[in-house]
Amino acid sequence: MCFLGCDEDEIEVGRQQAPGLCPYCGGKVQAVDVGSQWRFCFLPICFRFKRKYFCSLCSRRLILYDS
Repeated sequence: MCFLGCDEDEIEVGRQQAPGLCPYCGGKVQAVDVGSQWRFCFLPICFRFKRKYFCSLCSRRLILYDS
């Protein structure tokens, strides 16, 4: 949500194959490293990295559950 000049930019930093298969279609899983930067009135406030998982066949976003 953009309020009073707040903005978030996301940039893909890297992509690699992750272990496991997609539970929906059986395709390979890819781990994508994303860097996000929050800005307030064009001044950078916060910069952090996230890792997101996607299926390479059906392009669904997958959520990793730890047991």
